[in-house]
Amino acid sequence: MASAWDFEGLVARYYEPLYQFAFSLTRSEADACDLTQQTFCVWATKGHQLRDPEKVKTWLFTTLHRQFLESRRRQVRFPHHELEAADVDLPVILPSAISQLDTALVLTTLGRVEETFQAPVALFYLQDHSYKEIAEILELPLGTVKSRISRGIGQMQKLLARDLTPQKPKPRL
Repeated sequence: MASAWDFEGLVARYYEPLYQFAFSLTRSEADACDLTQQTFCVWATKGHQLRDPEKVKTWLFTTLHRQFLESRRRQVRFPHHELEAADVDLPVILPSAISQLDTALVLTTLGRVEETFQAPVALFYLQDHSYKEIAEILELPLGTVKSRISRGIGQMQKLLARDLTPQKPKPRL
């Protein structure tokens, strides 16, 4: 089964069935190609960790499915909206303020968020952990982790919008 570990051999053997599975999930040729390629990219970086060569096929299909679920979660978390439709919801932030937004400011803002929300937000966005992993790390229920991330991001958005929105001078009496 040594050929199962050969990357080109794996691609030749499993590309078509993986693509078909991806297409059945996405119903889009471009998305199915992307998912299949992403699966092989993950294999290239993490495949060496697989100890049982007979589980290569299962590993590839499981990885593809996880990639699909992750992409759907991202679409739900960050839905695509036309800018014209979202103008009403966007805070007024001057372009000069955007250029000031950097990693240090975001990290400083994260430090101003309630302490309860800091760890989940940092683990999710900075360390790229899944909800489940964060729940295990922090020993919290999954729903609590999701809620804390959502509330923490909400606090950060309000703080950043307030900090980056030009303040009107108060009239003197």
